[in-house]
This record gives sequence, structure tokens and C-alpha cells, in this order.
Amino acid sequence: MKIPSVFRRLFAEGAFNQAFVPILSEYKQQKSESEVKDLINHTFASLSVVLLIVTTIAFLAAPIFVMVFAPGFYLEPLKKTLAIDILQITFPYLFFVSLVALSGSIMNTYERFSLPALTPLFYNLTLVVVAIWIAPTQEVPIYAIAWGVFAAGCIQVVIQIWPLIKLGLLPRFRLNLKHPGVKRVMYLMVPGIIAGGVSQLNMLVDTVLASLLPTGSPSWLYVSDRLMQLPLGIFAIAIGTVILPKLSALHSTGSRDAFSKTLDWSIRLILLVGMPAVIGLIMLAEPIIITLFERGEFTAIDSKNASLSLIALSMGLLAFMLIKVLTPGFFARQQPKKPVYVALFSMVLNGFLAWLLGFHLGYNHVGLALASSISAFFTIIALLYLLRKEKIYSFEKGWFLFSVRLICASLILYLTVGLINVDIEVWRNSYEVERFIRLLAILAASIAAYFMTLWASGIRLKDLTN
Repeated sequence: MKIPSVFRRLFAEGAFNQAFVPILSEYKQQKSESEVKDLINHTFASLSVVLLIVTTIAFLAAPIFVMVFAPGFYLEPLKKTLAIDILQITFPYLFFVSLVALSGSIMNTYERFSLPALTPLFYNLTLVVVAIWIAPTQEVPIYAIAWGVFAAGCIQVVIQIWPLIKLGLLPRFRLNLKHPGVKRVMYLMVPGIIAGGVSQLNMLVDTVLASLLPTGSPSWLYVSDRLMQLPLGIFAIAIGTVILPKLSALHSTGSRDAFSKTLDWSIRLILLVGMPAVIGLIMLAEPIIITLFERGEFTAIDSKNASLSLIALSMGLLAFMLIKVLTPGFFARQQPKKPVYVALFSMVLNGFLAWLLGFHLGYNHVGLALASSISAFFTIIALLYLLRKEKIYSFEKGWFLFSVRLICASLILYLTVGLINVDIEVWRNSYEVERFIRLLAILAASIAAYFMTLWASGIRLKDLTN
């Protein structure tokens, strides 16, 4: 299920959103209502046709996909058969979630943020229901989970219909690939796949390489990546999704100062919410994995190995999060070439570092995770350099004081976690309920200490609004 998940974040939540929102915002600002609807209808039709073709190819060529993206599985008949079946069941989710991305782009452009933000919740709830009540009754539980992914996609599409009807923007099938707006969306989408999805492409490379490492490596990386997606999805992707239509509108109206201020605000917000996530994931990596996953066939050795790759990925979490808000600075202006060059170099760097750290130096899956973190930091440094060089972004006043406050609050959070946390053996020997209660208590106390320190240092809620 890793392959369709990566493709989902790469195409639907990444490239398409970054390509469509700037064009739709421009039409909304400068065109008539009928022209806006026309753009939506033709984009919907073109997207549907392309997705149906891609999904059909993926279904028929599933063995090839498994051979390319998980060569280690391909060499073992049982794993190969299971991987092909799961891929064929779950890949259509890309079709569903891309339509959800279209709907979310429309609603975000019209400042309807609630449903797009809540839609992933329906995906998670569906999988939880399937995992708890349906999967255990099946001979091969993983098949039930796969069909749960398919069902979750259907549910996510259905809940978009009524809000779009209320907006008067429910798409209709009008196919014209030569429509000027559609052509511009496609023009932005191709580089968006690379620039906006560099982290996912790097993780996809890591997944391929992990299948060549000792048994369990892909699972350890997958668990680490899933935990990383929590702060990325809740905060970074959400902030990036919100600022993209705003940046696109500001670019359309020529508001350069407001454009820069919006980017500055988003960077500060990412740092404020990202720092506690980084510290928490690094300090509590193994306790979190023990609490969530260590049961059944997931042993103490699995917890230890997964926690090591989680720490390595967490070192780059701030970079992964910042990529989500810096990349829109280019796509909102419909200038995708430079972030594409950065992304291509980042992928080459990631591949080299993955080989060096994972295979040559023998760090295995931890080396692959560390390679992703290093290449992510290279990406944000390059993007910031380009944004400042082109005078698109400039630092606002107050960065020194903000940094001091952030460092102090982070230090208090670090000390709080260190004081409250207990030995690993205590975590492992506790009942599941005890683990959850202890973990929630540590998180609540440390987050409270963090934000109280920020408040005491002078940062207020109004400082977080833009």
C-alpha cells in the first residue's frame, strides 16, 4: 500500500493542487463566473480521463510496478503475489483522491477550508473500522485493509458532492484538452510532480532500496514515514494548502509586500509547530512505536529499528515541513522551473547519500532515512536562496527575538520530556492502556510547558494569525 500512498501524495495532494489553484485563483480574480465554471468542468474531465488511463495501466502492469518499486519482494513468490494483489486493489484510490484534491482546490480557492481539512479524517476512520472489526475476521487481514482503502476513497468523493453543489461549482464532464486553462494546469502539473513531491520521490527511492536490505527494512521505514506524516499532514500540508490560494490571489493583484509577508508568516508558524514535533519524535521515538505498534509479530527488535529510522527522519522534519510552504511561493507565481531544478538535484543527492550511508557505510535503513533528511535541508536552503535572490521574499522584522523565544521554549520542552519520561523497559512491561495514558500525559505536559513559555516570552495568539 506504500506505492499508491506515495503516488497519492505526489500527484493528487502535491502536483495537481499546486498546478490548479494558481490558475483557478487567476480565473476567479480576472474572469467571469461562466469562465470559472468552464475551467472547472474541463479540468475535471481531463483529470478523470488521465486518471482512468493511469489506473488501468497500473492494474494491468502491477507485476512490473512491484518489480520496479519493490524488487526485493519480486524475488519471493509469496510476497510477489501478495504485493500485486494489494496494488491492484488499492491503486484506484489514486483516482478517488485526485477528485477529492480537485474538490479541495475549488473550496480552498473560495475560502471554504473546513471540509478539505476534515476529509482525511474519513480515510483514517474507515481504515480504523476495517482494521478493528473486519480485518481480524478474514483469513488474510491485509486484503481487508486494502479494500478498506478503496472504500475510504469512495466515501471521500461522496462527501464532496453537496458542498460543491452549494457553491454552484459541481463539475460536469466537458472534455477539451485544448482548453487554455487546462493546458496551463498541465504545464504546471508536470514540474509540480517533481518540485512539489521531492520528499515523496525520495521516500519512494528509499522504499525501492529498502527492499534490497535485510528483511523488515521496508516495514521499519514505512512505520517511520507514517509517524512523520502526522505533523506534516496536520500542520505543514494544511498551511501550504491554505496559503497557496492566498499567494496566487496576491500575485494576480500584484501585492508583492503582502506576498512576502504571507511567506514569512507561514515560515514562522511552521517553526513554532514543527520544533515540538521534532523534539517529541526524537526523544520519544521508541516509546511511541512501542505504544502504537509493538504487539503480535511486531517485536522489540522491530520497535528499535523503526525508532532509529524515525529519529533519522525527524532530524529533517522541519525541512520537510518548510518545503510545503516554500514551494507554493514559486507555483503561485506560475514559475515552476527553478524549484524543479532544485528538486532534481535533491533527488540525485538523496540517491547518492542513500547508497553511501545505507549500503557502502552499512547504516542500512537508517542511512536511507538520514539521506532523505539531508537532501530535504539542501532543498529548503536552495529554495530560500532563490526566493531572496529574486526579491520575492524578505525577512520581516523581529526574527532575532522570535528565534530566542523559540529556542527557550524548545529547551523547556526538552527538559520537560526528559524529566517525565521513563526507561524503555518500563514502557515495554506496561499494559497497553498504561502506555497510551503515559504517552498522552508526557505529550500534554510538554506541549503545555512549550506554549506557556512562548506566552511568557511575549508571543500571543494574534501573532499566529495572518
